[in-house]
Amino acid sequence: MSEKLVLVGVIPEVIALDPGDQAVWYSNFGNIKIEFDPQRCPFSSNVLQAPPGVRLASGAVRPGMTPGSYKYKLFLNDAIAAQGEVLVRSK
Repeated sequence: MSEKLVLVGVIPEVIALDPGDQAVWYSNFGNIKIEFDPQRCPFSSNVLQAPPGVRLASGAVRPGMTPGSYKYKLFLNDAIAAQGEVLVRSK
């Protein structure tokens, strides 16, 4: 599986994923949490969490997801730090 690394502190506004890719967030600063809208989440869980220093992988995009834009909020130590977007591309 291919990975697209997202370095917290150098946050891209948009992460583009092809089928079979996954996003990976990393922060050594604090606890990281990614939260998608539960009604519009391209991954198996709409909330992803990891402690400091641990890579947070989204997993592959769910099969059958419609290509498009999926917005998320990024929290560090339970405080919102940024908003981002995952762009799911078609094959």
